[in-house]
Amino acid sequence: MSETLAQPKPGMGELFRNRFIRTILLSVLFLQIGIWVRNYSILLFVIEKTHENPIAVSLISVAEFAPIFLFSFIGGTFADRWKPKKTMVWCDLLSAVSVFAVLLTLMFGDWKVIFFVTLVSSILSQFSQPSGMKLFKLHVPAELIQMGMSMYQTVFALFMILGPVIGTFVYQNFGIYAAIGIMGAAFLLSAGVLLMLPADRIDQEAKGKTTLMQEMKDGFRYVLGSKPLTLLGGCFAAAGLAIGLTQPLGVFLITERLGLPKEDLQWLMAAFGIGMILGGGLAVGISKKASPQVLLSLGMLASAVGFICMGFSTILWLTLAAQFFAGVFMPCINIGINTMILQNTEEAFIGRVNGILNPLFMGAMVITMSLAGWLKFNLSIVFIYEISAVLLLIGIGTLLPIMKKSSGTENLGRGL
Repeated sequence: MSETLAQPKPGMGELFRNRFIRTILLSVLFLQIGIWVRNYSILLFVIEKTHENPIAVSLISVAEFAPIFLFSFIGGTFADRWKPKKTMVWCDLLSAVSVFAVLLTLMFGDWKVIFFVTLVSSILSQFSQPSGMKLFKLHVPAELIQMGMSMYQTVFALFMILGPVIGTFVYQNFGIYAAIGIMGAAFLLSAGVLLMLPADRIDQEAKGKTTLMQEMKDGFRYVLGSKPLTLLGGCFAAAGLAIGLTQPLGVFLITERLGLPKEDLQWLMAAFGIGMILGGGLAVGISKKASPQVLLSLGMLASAVGFICMGFSTILWLTLAAQFFAGVFMPCINIGINTMILQNTEEAFIGRVNGILNPLFMGAMVITMSLAGWLKFNLSIVFIYEISAVLLLIGIGTLLPIMKKSSGTENLGRGL
């Protein structure tokens, strides 16, 4: 019996022998190149064209984030109805077509059509992302899911540093036309790689037995009927409120608390990005031993400690160290969330669960982002950062019932 319980944990070799993991990581690599070239090339192009008009620049963020509210749940519902591999391939192909259509229009028409690139690819990602989660559930063994998510998040962390450099380099050296061409090529390459995924099962596409509205209602009932998912939703909301409070105020840590020029904000972002890259590798190791709820709690606790230190700090190196520390554990949050969703959701509901929880986080974040400026006028920045830390601790508290249950089940297994 002890030999059975002492089975070795799966390693990296076993992970990379999984055909789906290899394919999805290569696809994400191409997608990240396209997305970051898009983000920075379009940003710099609009700044140049409008002479730094803040309204025009803010419209880029609107085009990127508005579809999350408008299409996340709809996209997740359709992802549950459609074949996931086919959905992802078509989303990448349509993104590439829209990019090349904009390139032609840009060459002969109005430059403002550039906003269309961000809007279309952001909308399509609301259909593609939950389909990718469904494929994780289908093609990755349960014991490899958390490690696979760790590698997946490491690619994203790497591009937090490399992405802005690549996007800026492409635009400054080759111009907007070349940048758009690279975007389109990246989306096409991603679609081509996805064709190597295992074929969709015939029964994966809904055959019209239920209406779209009925499936939406079923999605809400499914989340409300699942204690882990309901508690995760509460955790999402608390984290969104906390991050929304601090995200617009980072520059005031530099100017008010440290007395430095606003341009030094870049060092704060660099410290966080470097921390995320190193944290991605750390999370791969931790994920072999820790449950996803422990990973999520660890990441949120590190962010809370980071917020407390950054709020009180008046020394540059301490502020950078706190930001770096929070960045190291940020991959734990992403890995924990995605793994918990996959472990606690049936394959048929993954799209809708994503479509409900993601807007919950974004909605909470937007609420406090919109209040951050007003709070800054009426409260000290130290107090705001401490409020954010408290909100993260409340989010951890919502996960305690799941962690207790997990711990009890594990101890029972050992006793048997």
